[in-house]
Amino acid sequence: MRRLAHVLVAVTSLLTALFVATVIRDTMVTAGGAGTPAGDADFVRRMSFETPLKSFTALARSRTGPDGGAGDAWFDWSTDFCSAPLIGNTGRSFNFAEPCRRHDFGYRNTKRLDDRYGRSRYWNHDSRKRIDQQFLTDMKAHCGSRALINVPPCVSWAYTFYGAVRAAGGP
Repeated sequence: MRRLAHVLVAVTSLLTALFVATVIRDTMVTAGGAGTPAGDADFVRRMSFETPLKSFTALARSRTGPDGGAGDAWFDWSTDFCSAPLIGNTGRSFNFAEPCRRHDFGYRNTKRLDDRYGRSRYWNHDSRKRIDQQFLTDMKAHCGSRALINVPPCVSWAYTFYGAVRAAGGP
């Protein structure tokens, strides 16, 4: 049984590494500074909604400069890890740093698409709502990985953070 567990961990690690390598390769091609409206919108969509959070996090860390600023001139990878002044992004029952990172990526780059390719074409009520819903999904998935006693307060905090971004996030 122990040997099977080791094999499963090794296979999972290998598949994750291959997926991240593929995403990084695709990013190098897409984020080369010669974007197109369709290509850039597709990249932001894939990163925001289709890429597993663990893979997104690995990619985001590789695209962020040593000072925490964006290390990519085409896409904005910077984050403030949720700007909840009194709470922060972590607490005893939760750590929403990575869901906050992806949420920041979605907001910043969808707005950047509008700046680049046309106002209100990308950043609007519907796109913002979809990004916020992914944020809630990512936070709840994180809560599911916590100790059983921490799941209910974690989910409660997830809905609190979600409510805050819905109330103050934009269009």
